[in-house]
Amino acid sequence: MDILREIQEAEERIRPYIKETSLEYSPVLSRMGNCKVYLKLENQQVTGSFKIRGAMNSLIFLSTTKNKNEFITASSGNHGAAFAHGTDILGLKGTIFLPKNASHTKIRALKEQNVRIEFYGYDCVETETFAREYAQKNMIDFISPYNDLKIIAGQGTIGIELEKQLRKPDFVLVPIGGGGLISGVASYLKNKFGEVEIIGCQPINSPVMYESIKAGKIIDYESKPTLSDGTAGGIEPDSITFDFCMKYVNEYIMVSEEEIKNALRLLFKEHKLIVEGAAVLSVASFIQKIKKFQGREVVLIISGSKINTEEFEKIIS
Repeated sequence: MDILREIQEAEERIRPYIKETSLEYSPVLSRMGNCKVYLKLENQQVTGSFKIRGAMNSLIFLSTTKNKNEFITASSGNHGAAFAHGTDILGLKGTIFLPKNASHTKIRALKEQNVRIEFYGYDCVETETFAREYAQKNMIDFISPYNDLKIIAGQGTIGIELEKQLRKPDFVLVPIGGGGLISGVASYLKNKFGEVEIIGCQPINSPVMYESIKAGKIIDYESKPTLSDGTAGGIEPDSITFDFCMKYVNEYIMVSEEEIKNALRLLFKEHKLIVEGAAVLSVASFIQKIKKFQGREVVLIISGSKINTEEFEKIIS
């Protein structure tokens, strides 16, 4: 597998459909850590998160090489929004399966898209498994939110932008759910600049990838409610992201719900950013291990923007 070539091909494929998101210097975090801290603002991305990169790459590749025009996916929200946008602008048919406890904000946004929505289960793995089986039964291609090389390659285009914007950071902190984002970013940066340290960030309440890495295999691990709903839940037993994480991720940091809240408050106060819980896992992790980064250049990936307005107002008040 030539992952660099996959990412470079993804860049050519999706560039007309995505934004080059800002890399914003953070004076307050830089002062706090006695280092240089930059925020990679994927909350500015089309549909409000990095997910459009992978979804567009997969949809364009499959629709052009296999001549297919109908697809199914499963998502707790951000991948679903990206999938809906992609199928719409490419003139394709799409169905999204959601867990019944998906964020109301994300459900509301999806209902505004030209896509069919179905609900099944209460855990992302349960929903994904059902959706994949439904797709196979009906001979429709399934677009995984993370467990797919084209999805990973699409997310890896963030690495191309970082190389252009900053050249080579010392550390890149990345939120982890199923692992598609960190697999792509780490694959690109590690293959271009081996000495870059990639740090995975997860909530204590749903540390499935971290616990799986410790166990040496993908395991079932109970997830508790978390503000980082975009990274919550299990991982498919055969997910290729596990191997990427084993190979490329240097370290994992687990953060509490209170640390997530504090990070949301900080970004709002200092950068006027309203983002979702998953987006600030990198910020919370940086603050927790702040002494580690002295004198270095650090990128914190801010992965998405969608948060319930009432929930956010409660947190910042």
